[in-house]
Parts: sequence; structure tokens; C-alpha cells
Amino acid sequence: MAEEPREEAAWYCLRTQIKREHVAAASLQELGEIEVVCPRLRYKKVTRRGKIWWVEPLFPGYLLARFVLAEHERAVSYAKGVSRILRFGERIPTVPARFVEDLRAELARAEEGEELITLQPTAEPGDEVELAEGPLQGMTGTVIEVRPAEERVRIFVEFLGQNQPIDVDLYALLLPRKPLPRQEETN
Repeated sequence: MAEEPREEAAWYCLRTQIKREHVAAASLQELGEIEVVCPRLRYKKVTRRGKIWWVEPLFPGYLLARFVLAEHERAVSYAKGVSRILRFGERIPTVPARFVEDLRAELARAEEGEELITLQPTAEPGDEVELAEGPLQGMTGTVIEVRPAEERVRIFVEFLGQNQPIDVDLYALLLPRKPLPRQEETN
């Protein structure tokens, strides 16, 4: 008797219950034979209490899991914290393995590990920035000095017809988006 060819594991996108991505990831890992990727971002946020570290999922309400659909669909669908396997009509799309590999490579570069990426705002002299809070909110200026240890930045802001240097909190600025390095195309 010839054996039927066994279906290979693939990556799928799972919808989780609201704010329960970590619960879903843990329950799926307990099932065994299921790989889970649930990356999180860590960043400082200015609140009334001051600056605090904030952690939230990179993909709120979703995570990625690798499993054999025919064998594990039911167990995955009913796992704690999982809402459903993402599908379009009757079709359940797979997530390209290359995407997951690239994401994991990025996570491996993160210092903390544990699928946690820490975001740090960076400003450099010459950057054009906008003040996001305070009495000068909405004004733009040019960075002239950065003091990372103090999380302070000195910028020139045009005020009363002259450029005035002011010191502001690094987290009080809307920083310019840095262009991503271009990858050279190979033919």
C-alpha cells in the first residue's frame, strides 16, 4: 500500500482576541508542532506621569503560526486567545516563508530577544523637526545639537523674526522619517 503524500507545514496568519496576542502565542506553543511568531515593539511614550516604556504587538490582533493545516486546523482555531485563522471566503492564504525569515532576522538583531524590538527616536544635527507638544507646538526647527544621555535636543526655531536656540525633550519632537537604504537590484 502506498502512503499518501504528507502535507507540509506552512505559515498562516491568525486573528487573536483583542489584546490577547501573547496568550494565543503561549497556548499555541503548548500544543507542540506549532511554531509561533508574535513580535512586539517597545518604545518610550510621554504620559502625564512622565516617560514610560510601552510594549505593544507589531501586528495588533494578529500573529503568525506555522503548522500542517489538515492536522492542526481545529486545535489552532480553538486555542486559548485565538479568534480564527485568517481566511478569504473558503481560501486560507499562507504567509510567504521569506517574509517570516526576514522578520525573524530583524528580531534576531534586537538586543532583548524574546521577539521584542526596541524603538529609539534618533535625531541628528541638520534634521528638520516639528514640536509635538508644549507652547511652541506645531513650530518647525533645525536640530543643532543632540544630547542622548539627557534625551534632550537643541534646535533653532524661528521666533519673533529670529532663529532662537531652544532645548527640548527628544520625545517632544516629530522626527523626520529616514529613507530606507536602497538595495541594489541584480539582473
